[in-house]
Order: sequence, then structure tokens, then C-alpha cells
Amino acid sequence: MNYIIPFLPSTELIRGKFIEPFVGSGAIFFALNPRRALLSDINPELIDLYRGIRRYPLKVWEIYESFPKTKKAYYEIRATRTDGKNLAFRAARTLYLNRTCFKGMWRHNANGEFNVGYGGQDRRWTISKASLKEVSNKLKHTILKCSDFEKVVDESSKGDFIFVDPPYRPGEREMIHDHYICGKFSYSEYQRLAKALERASNRGVRWALTISSHPDILDLFEENHVIPILRGTGRKPGILTNDSGEVIIRNY
Repeated sequence: MNYIIPFLPSTELIRGKFIEPFVGSGAIFFALNPRRALLSDINPELIDLYRGIRRYPLKVWEIYESFPKTKKAYYEIRATRTDGKNLAFRAARTLYLNRTCFKGMWRHNANGEFNVGYGGQDRRWTISKASLKEVSNKLKHTILKCSDFEKVVDESSKGDFIFVDPPYRPGEREMIHDHYICGKFSYSEYQRLAKALERASNRGVRWALTISSHPDILDLFEENHVIPILRGTGRKPGILTNDSGEVIIRNY
């Protein structure tokens, strides 16, 4: 965050919307706190989490706080079907699973079911009722969508700024058999993303992208500015290295 933020425009310099087509944790959105934003992701549970917190922060907290603190309860809540459940419950369940699963990973099996094992309660109480209220306030003037990234990028117009953080493995050409959704983000997806961002550039949209430094990926963005990320986790998650295998790419 401290390394990336200086390469991005400040809120005052974003005349249109701030757009994130792979919102994930929303770390950049919350740090910049833009006046207007469009946040999107292909994961419906993630978007329901944001929608639930935005609309019902206190109810989400009440349900989240009520979930038991045992390993057995974790697997029972993980197995709970959300069909017919209200938005506040769905948001609280996703938040609970994220904060108590192994390393906060989000992985689905072939049937689309969340299947990460139990990780303990240590991370659960680093958030609070006040945290959810703050998130709710920051999301008040934000459009939330569950969508493929290309549609969201194609909605952008002159004056907008897009921050793009797709799934990737540092230094690798593709991301396959990893923890995101069903575990794939192939080279053809990066090609599709590059074409969408080129169209955005032609409309006068500014964008910045964090991505793998693999030569084949860099070739897709050869007309743009490439900035190495000097320190990161590299190919071994959790272990900091001076060869991160990641770059920031900008069209400005």
C-alpha cells in the first residue's frame, strides 16, 4: 500500500469515478476514499458482503458477534445454505468465514462451494462494530456490482480512473489451481483485460494495474509505463523478498 499509493492520482485529481473491477479487499478504495466509485467483482458473496455492511452494519455485526467460537461451529456455518437467507445474514456469514478460515483464503470447489479449512479465532476480533459503521459510511455513494471485469472496464469514460488488481501469481504467466473462485485466471484472460484497458485508454480513461512481471504479460502492455514493485511476497506467499515478481503498469 505505502509503495503503490504514491503512483496513483489523489482523490482530488479523479474528476469522474474511481473504478475497481476486481475489488477484493477494497484496500486501495478505502485508502483513497474517492467521492464517487464503482466497485465490482465476479464473486457474488463478496459483493453481498459489501452490500450488507453498507445497508445493515449494526445487524451484520450483531449476527457476526453471535456466531460461536468453536471449530465445530465453523464447519456448521460453512455448511449452511444461504438460499432464502436475508442479506444481513449472508454478509455476516461471509465475514465470519473470511475472518476465521485458514489465512483468510477464499477458495471454492468444483461445485462452487466454499471449502477452506478452519484457521482459528485470532483474526476475528481485529474488527469491531465501529469498523463496520466506518465501512458502511465509505460505501454510501458507491455503486456495487457483481460482474465480469470487461463489462465494468467498458463502462468507464473520460475522467474516470480504474485501479486494476486481477488474480495473478507473481512472476508467472497464468494463475491456475490457486485459491481464487475456481482457481484459474489464464493468459487469455490477461489478453482480454489488456484489450479492454486499451479501449479505455482510447476513451481518455486513466488506469493503473498491479500484475505479474512475466515477459508475456508485460508484452501485452508494452505501450504503457512499467514500474517494478521492489519488495513483496513473490512466489512464496507470506515470505517477503526483494524479487517480488510484480509490477505496476500505468497508462499515464
